[in-house]
Amino acid sequence: MRQALQWHRAGSWPEIEAAGTVTLSYADRCKRRIQMTDDAGAAFLLSLQRAVRLSDGDGLQLDQGGYLRVVAGPEPLVEAVAQDAQHLAKLAWHIGNRHVPAEIVDGVRLRIVADSVLEAMLRQLGAAVRRIEAPFAPEGGAYAQLGINGHAH
Repeated sequence: MRQALQWHRAGSWPEIEAAGTVTLSYADRCKRRIQMTDDAGAAFLLSLQRAVRLSDGDGLQLDQGGYLRVVAGPEPLVEAVAQDAQHLAKLAWHIGNRHVPAEIVDGVRLRIVADSVLEAMLRQLGAAVRRIEAPFAPEGGAYAQLGINGHAH
């Protein structure tokens, strides 16, 4: 079975050597070792030395040559629109206090993975809330450069 042993950030791998694509949800873009299937239906083993947060456009180097281009797939999200920057900060604080990954879009929108309880909370806090399907790319956090969970080891 093919193995993807190395990860390269978008723009730092030779895209001309792309052997295919793999479309993944946010949760699947945060794995270290798991059997997956690329978009053409071919199995491969993701086997990285450490967990990383894969992003749209990243490349997974295959042991048999070539790369798989990572595609951030659409998934069910809740999008909350804030009234202003202060309101956005309040919404983000409440989401962050629950240790939920969040994406900030255009300085006034907050996106989280669909969750009816958190959706209700955001409405109670005065946000205009709607369900959408979109790729999810949450903020990495203050310790993101150290590894997937902020640990350097």
